[in-house]
Amino acid sequence: MNQQLSPNQRMIVLAGNIGSGKTSLTQLLSLSFGWTPSYESVDNNPYLADFYADMKTWAFHLQMYFLGNRAIEIENLAKAGNSAVLDRSIYEDAHIFVRALHEMNNLSDRDYQAYFKLYELVLRTLPRPTLLIRLVTPVETLVQRIQQRARSIEDTIDPDYLRLLDSYYKQWDKEYSESPVLTIDSQRFDFVNNPEHFNEIVSAIETCIATKTNLVLSEPG
Repeated sequence: MNQQLSPNQRMIVLAGNIGSGKTSLTQLLSLSFGWTPSYESVDNNPYLADFYADMKTWAFHLQMYFLGNRAIEIENLAKAGNSAVLDRSIYEDAHIFVRALHEMNNLSDRDYQAYFKLYELVLRTLPRPTLLIRLVTPVETLVQRIQQRARSIEDTIDPDYLRLLDSYYKQWDKEYSESPVLTIDSQRFDFVNNPEHFNEIVSAIETCIATKTNLVLSEPG
């Protein structure tokens, strides 16, 4: 049975491709709403660098690590009773990254099936999010952003890999039903540098939560 959030507790999760702006928006929302931020473990992830260097060898290890860490993170945030914003959803691990890795033959059928059995079991114990914020960004823009931030562990990311992930995101957008969704064009909404753009997002978040309906922000103003 799913764990439940307390009546006034909010759990907001962000979803989007690598470089779509999840971490930046998480930080801004945590400051604006007073929500506890939770960031994806990158620097202290024991598998990520190895994975980018040799996906086939380390794909299963990495995804199992993410699944366990993400479940513990969500459970702890729910138990703490405070509202929180997470810069990556547990759903993406399974429906985007694991599926893409399987398609690329970096995960065997056996490992793929084993992962999903555990994922489905874990998901039954976790609370559903209050809102999913989906950041949509063209792959060309993602490549530019990744190059600009120059993280050493991302040096080997192939644009074709980003395109494959993007195709799975588009498919998953039609399937996701765990919560209301706010979809944001993160190329056109410069929420980092433009306060008006960020305020539009804040207003849309409040509307989505209050009405429990989906919204799409495609053009500022």
